[in-house]
Amino acid sequence: MSLNKFLYARSLVSAAAAAALLAGCATPTVVPTSPASAPAESTPKAGIPANVEPPPPNVNLSGFPLPYRQGYADGCASASGSERKDTTRFAADGNYRTGWQDGLAICRKK
Repeated sequence: MSLNKFLYARSLVSAAAAAALLAGCATPTVVPTSPASAPAESTPKAGIPANVEPPPPNVNLSGFPLPYRQGYADGCASASGSERKDTTRFAADGNYRTGWQDGLAICRKK
């Protein structure tokens, strides 16, 4: 009986550990942005429009939401010259903001 209890407890611990690992892999909730919130004219300094896929970066960003990838591209472009940022999206969209900050920091190191 004690071996069965041990195996049962071990399986519960394994299941709890697996659940904790999977919970850590959960994707963040992405709040969709409406096309109306995008700037009417897209200038190079305004950032990438909300509905356009940015050019592929030198790092693997597959699995990241589109606003993050767009922010990363704008932040990386800002590292090598004048600042390129959609200030409205930067203030309102956490994915864009985090991507922009990450892109700027990583591309500055190169």
